[in-house]
Amino acid sequence: MDWDKLRVFHAVAEAGSFTHAGETLNLSQSAVSRQISHLEESISTPLFHRHARGLILTEQGEILYQTAHEVFAKLASTEALISEGREVPKGPLRITTTVAFGSTWLAARIGGFLERYPEISVTLLINDYELDLSMRQADVAVRLTPPKQPDLIQRHLRTIRFHLYASPDYLASNGTPESIEELSDHRIVIYGDSPHPPFPKVNWLRDLIAGGRRRKPITTMQINNYYAIFRAVTGGVGIAALPDYLAANDERLVRVLPDLEGPQTPAYFVYPEEMRHSKRITVLRDFLIQEVAKTSF
Repeated sequence: MDWDKLRVFHAVAEAGSFTHAGETLNLSQSAVSRQISHLEESISTPLFHRHARGLILTEQGEILYQTAHEVFAKLASTEALISEGREVPKGPLRITTTVAFGSTWLAARIGGFLERYPEISVTLLINDYELDLSMRQADVAVRLTPPKQPDLIQRHLRTIRFHLYASPDYLASNGTPESIEELSDHRIVIYGDSPHPPFPKVNWLRDLIAGGRRRKPITTMQINNYYAIFRAVTGGVGIAALPDYLAANDERLVRVLPDLEGPQTPAYFVYPEEMRHSKRITVLRDFLIQEVAKTSF
C-alpha cells in the first residue's frame, strides 16, 4: 500500500469527510477524494460508505483504520522521543484521568506545569473509562485502579480518602444524621450503574446502609459521574460519599458523620514501558508528586 495514500486514508477516517481531512492535510477536497479512490482501486475493496451527511467506514475500512491508527500512533511516539530535547523537555503529552479528578484537582494545577515546561503541549483527556495506553490513546494516566496490562509502569501517587458530605441548606431542612441507621431517613446520592466505575467499591455507602438495620428503603439519586455528584450535593440534593480532594476544603459542604470513612483508594501514575525514558513523562511525574505532597486530602 502506498504510504501517502494511507496517510490520507487515516486523516479521512479521523475527520469523517474529505473536506475536513483536506483542511488538516492542506489538500483540496478533490485531491483527497482521488487518493482514497486510488487506494480502494489498488486493494479492490471499498473503504467508505459515502452518503450526503459524510463518510462511514466499511467493515474492511475499519480493519485498515485500526492498523493504520496504531502505526501512526507509534510513529508519533517515536518522532517525539527522537526530537525530545536532551536538556529541555518538549513535545506533545496526552494525559488521561477520571472526570472528577481531571476536572478539578489536575486541571487547576496543570497551568503550573506548563509554566515550568512551556515547550510541552498538554492534551487532557478526562474519562471515567480507561483509555488504552498500549494503543497510544494517551501517553500517561492517573488512575484510581491499578493497571491490568502487564506492559505498563505504575507509580503510587497518593491514597484518596472518602467521607460523607452534604450542604448546610440540606442539613438545615432535613436534619443531620447522628448514626449510620439514620442515613436511611435521608436522600443518598450514589454512583449510577456503569460497566466502568472510576474506582472499586464505588457505592460502599449504599452497601453500608443496606447491610444494616433500617426503618425503610433507602432513597437514592443516581448519577454516573463523580464531579456531577459533587455539584448535586453542593446544590442541596442530599448526602454523598465524596473524595476529600473534591470536598474537604469546599465551604459549601459540611462533613457528615465525620468518623465514618470509606475505603481508601490509591491513585497511580501509569505509563507504557516504551515511554520509560521520556523526559516529558519524567517531569510530569515529578511535578505531580510535588503537588500531591503539598495538598491536604
